[in-house]
Amino acid sequence: MGKLENKVALITGGARGQGRSHAIALAREGARIALVDAPKPIASVSYPLGTEAELDETVKLVQAEDIPAIALQGDTRSMADMRRVVSDTIARFGQIDILLANAGIASYSPLATMSDQMWHDMIDVNLTGTANTIRAVLPHMIERSYGRIVVTSSQAGRKGIPNLAHYCSAKWGLSGLVRTVALEVAPFGGITCNAILPGGVETPMMKNDEVYRTFRPDLDNPTLEDMEAVLRQLNPMPTEWIQPEDISAGVLYLVADEARYVTGAMLDVAAAFNA
Repeated sequence: MGKLENKVALITGGARGQGRSHAIALAREGARIALVDAPKPIASVSYPLGTEAELDETVKLVQAEDIPAIALQGDTRSMADMRRVVSDTIARFGQIDILLANAGIASYSPLATMSDQMWHDMIDVNLTGTANTIRAVLPHMIERSYGRIVVTSSQAGRKGIPNLAHYCSAKWGLSGLVRTVALEVAPFGGITCNAILPGGVETPMMKNDEVYRTFRPDLDNPTLEDMEAVLRQLNPMPTEWIQPEDISAGVLYLVADEARYVTGAMLDVAAAFNA
């Protein structure tokens, strides 16, 4: 039996990247999986977001582990969507034990020239969307006096980074959100709320021309290889990328019974960039 046998996990941003990796990792430990994504573009985001086909592919990968999984479409910016997602998950599986609030976006601009839309999209998805997701599931967890909540934050929640004022603001906001939720649910005994703070993870969010230009403004047409050279300099440990599976290992710890008294914590998985 896996560590998460008889548990149910709800994962936002589940179509690909870290969300997909987390889904497979939790499934291998026995958790049944409900995957949520909003397969539609956001105007201020230059790279393609997760698609319905990718969400369905994640479901198939979980099912290949002989674990039940469902795909649900929902936009974390909509409280109504998230309440429906929670209701549908409970209707299908009977409970929600684990919430991975993983959905997020990235975009890049100096604050002085940032569009209103770019600012609002970032805060709406990365901060308000995460709060909506937690708010939707908390009554169920409080009723059962059990739950594991893990929020995907970032090293941008530890420091300031040029061209990412909106992203940093959202991720710093998540630190306050996580700690406050941890305190509010502490009296119920069996609910924890933590954040995981990755460094540069090799996902589609990080592999696009806008990111390359941000990391290498000194070049006219920077490539992936040009950006990776910078990443190798930023990471004290000898790697340009952290893999999604490395983040999933941290998530597995936070949702396991062994971490029952770990709450309000910020877990860095960042190749010493955080140090």
